[in-house]
Amino acid sequence: MTISDTDTRDATPHAGRAAARPPRPSSKPNGQWKIDGTAPLNGNEEWKQQDGGLAVRERIETIYAKGGFDSIDPTDLHGRFRWWGLYTQRKPGIDGGRTATLEPHELEDRYFMLRVRIDGGQLTTDQLRVVAGISQEFGRDTADLTDRQNIQLHWVEVEAMPEIWRRLESVGLGTTEACGDVPRVVLGSPVAGIAADELIDPTPQIDEITTRFIGDESLANLPRKFKSAITGHPSQDVVHEINDVAFVAVEHPELGVGYDIWVGGGLSTTPRLAERLGAFVAPDQVADAWHGVAQIFRDYGYRRLRNKARLKFLLAEWGAEKFRQVLQDEYLGYALPDGPAAPKPLTQGDHVGVHRQKDGRFYVGVTPIVGRVSGPILSKLADLVEAHGSTRLRTTPHQKLVILDIPEDRVESLIAGLDELGLSARPSLIRRGTIACTGIEFCKLAIVETKAYATAAVLDLEERLAQFDLPHPISLHVNGCPNSCARIQTADIGLKGQLVTIDGEQVPGYQVHLGGGLANADREDPGLGRTVRGLKVAADGIADYTERVVKRFLAERDAAADETFAQWAHRADEEALQ
Repeated sequence: MTISDTDTRDATPHAGRAAARPPRPSSKPNGQWKIDGTAPLNGNEEWKQQDGGLAVRERIETIYAKGGFDSIDPTDLHGRFRWWGLYTQRKPGIDGGRTATLEPHELEDRYFMLRVRIDGGQLTTDQLRVVAGISQEFGRDTADLTDRQNIQLHWVEVEAMPEIWRRLESVGLGTTEACGDVPRVVLGSPVAGIAADELIDPTPQIDEITTRFIGDESLANLPRKFKSAITGHPSQDVVHEINDVAFVAVEHPELGVGYDIWVGGGLSTTPRLAERLGAFVAPDQVADAWHGVAQIFRDYGYRRLRNKARLKFLLAEWGAEKFRQVLQDEYLGYALPDGPAAPKPLTQGDHVGVHRQKDGRFYVGVTPIVGRVSGPILSKLADLVEAHGSTRLRTTPHQKLVILDIPEDRVESLIAGLDELGLSARPSLIRRGTIACTGIEFCKLAIVETKAYATAAVLDLEERLAQFDLPHPISLHVNGCPNSCARIQTADIGLKGQLVTIDGEQVPGYQVHLGGGLANADREDPGLGRTVRGLKVAADGIADYTERVVKRFLAERDAAADETFAQWAHRADEEALQ
């Protein structure tokens, strides 16, 4: 139920790096604090200045948890609660055609989605067991792995929040700034500190950022969400191109191993891939550079219009050169050296399968179908991992799980136990490549169901495509609305939820995006997907369409050139893509 930009105009490009454009020149101020002053220009900015979102926790614990849902102030409910990972979820039975016609209070239930923040995806079995217990006792067994390395629970009541926070914080977890106009979870390589081919362990940098800045009042009122990612792994496994700020490990010919800094990425209805600043950031400079970018966003980001308030719009106006100069001159106080770009990844970044660690033990990456797990599954997983000699696991930006520190002679036994839980270490390529957002089951912005349709499609396609030898993984991303929480523009096949007309009847369905992708072993450069005019798929027709287009790809691809699906999709004529 990740809330994203709410401008529903489809501005998705056919391909290319950038689509976000700066706002048109206007006689009105854009709400840039350092230029226009801090006077609030809309209702959101007004209440954020009146009472910051971090302050609402005390009211939740002392007033709302005692008085129940009806005691909650409306501005707290629809605004400040997000600063603590809470959104009201969608009331059951409201169809997608009414999403845009009803007010938030008409769409919402008296229950909450709760996002548990997991920076770097790093978990212990004790932490996992606590999350599982909260799911079972307070969340009707719900638990979804997100593509931001968090775990989301549903059906949570405000009365339970003091106890939930007590349990989470007793094991070092929390929900602080898991949502809201704040620095969200810091994505980190799921194999940080253990991969044999890692360039650098980014865990110290992630820890410094979260310790110094998460919960910092000076960064608790940003124009919109602020997303971060850091990886030290050569697979570039943190989707750095679609984060507001990202650090990708690189070896400088003179300065050693550090990071290449990227800024200004984001998807939603106006997608834009991040750009390199061309600067090299030493490990001990990462937290300060991160802080500088966050402050630029706070001070110069657009605040007048919510749908133009992401950092990507500022980058589109300034360009990378000016952005770097402002970062150095106004916030760091020193120049960063020029640095090289990281080379193209040679391996997939989802870490699925069995891999040897640097210490000789193994990590095992597994695939739950579209990130859907449950409290009971997570509880059994904690037991299984401990029974095989480990206490550590990781979430990933691809709705996967990675179990660490498994002795070689226990790997096959672990895999067998994981299979019994529906967590496959050797999944089909279609299961491996499919992710889905929350969809209409819980999300107030959704138009179409996602998890159930995507799951059914995966199971169906595993049978239909079993006899075909796919040369590469094919990513299938299913989203319930235009906001791209499931990253539809960066998938081989991306499906955007909307009402579609098929055979004269309006039904839930998807617009199709084809040939997108981020840094991976199968493509030279990241790029956004292509849309085909008039190409729509009914919600229950995902498997039919995917089978049809994949078979056409296999029949027409240039095998001698090892052509990928994305390459073919961008050169194929529209008839071939129907």
